[in-house]
Amino acid sequence: MNIDHPETVLDLSGLLCPLPVLKARKALLALPPGTELVILATDPMAAIDMPHFCNEQGHRLLEQSKAGETLRFRIKRK
Repeated sequence: MNIDHPETVLDLSGLLCPLPVLKARKALLALPPGTELVILATDPMAAIDMPHFCNEQGHRLLEQSKAGETLRFRIKRK
């Protein structure tokens, strides 16, 4: 976590594709560059969609993990 820009958590549990990516995009646009956004999602497609989104938009996917049904992504805004 960057001390100057602490991470923000966005819980998108229960939302289905394409909503997790669309809401992540909107949240990232509202954050200053360098901010880390933690996204929690339960849609299995997010495991594919979120890394692809980061790659396409130039954000850094710092972490991707799964605990039970919850997927966790830590993204650093470009």
